[in-house]
Amino acid sequence: MDMPKIGLGTFRLEGQQVVDSVLTGLELGYRHIDTAQIYGNEAEVGLALRRSGLPREQVFVTTKIWTENLGRERLADSLRRSLELLGVEQVDMTLIHWPSPGDALPVAEYMEALAEARQQGLTRRIGVSNFTIAHLRQALAALGPGEIASQQVEAHPFLQNRKLLDFCREQGVPVTAYMPLAYGKVMAEPLLQRIAARHQASPAQVALAWLLRQGLSVIPSSTRRANLAANLTAETLSLSEDDMEAIAGLERGERLANPEFSPRWD
Repeated sequence: MDMPKIGLGTFRLEGQQVVDSVLTGLELGYRHIDTAQIYGNEAEVGLALRRSGLPREQVFVTTKIWTENLGRERLADSLRRSLELLGVEQVDMTLIHWPSPGDALPVAEYMEALAEARQQGLTRRIGVSNFTIAHLRQALAALGPGEIASQQVEAHPFLQNRKLLDFCREQGVPVTAYMPLAYGKVMAEPLLQRIAARHQASPAQVALAWLLRQGLSVIPSSTRRANLAANLTAETLSLSEDDMEAIAGLERGERLANPEFSPRWD
């Protein structure tokens, strides 16, 4: 199963909220669910997967290894625990959530450990998240070309990460945009509102369509059924070249995910 271009993110969703969001999303047609060890909701995601009644092979599941588990001796065991929480024998994608803070561990160490976990059958594909160009170069050197199935980064009209995305395209590394709606800030952007009105769409749909048109995958999140349904249809929205160019002009370097342990961004 290929990774669907539009997935359902679960960051900051907890408890019954996660179960309800994932269940509704799956009912509406989402077939990619994104979670992570640090989100603390893998068990709830797994519960929703089981309650949905969908065959396991019909849902693409992604999780991410937290920084505390990057060591070679901990990574695979932590992924096994994630599988237990999710109630699955294997996930479809496992990402390194962040580079080792302060580069305390070499990139090669945890990328090789992740590749070993794949060889053990714990995950079908492997990738990275929040990697700079420098970190990506090291990861590619450690594993070789074609081994990194995804790079997940923050990307939306207000933070376009062009240098990083260009490098990923050059290296053949697919990119998934997280926080594609900038925590809902796209809804208040006048330009996106005007473009949305012309297309009889919402600013959120426009922002997602803009990212998809560039070849990115997206993982928006929502707890509202109407928003979940609308986000899923963004792939059918056809933006003009003028629309694309105008939205590109919204770049302002507004990074929302920037914890103190973040790498030095490109």
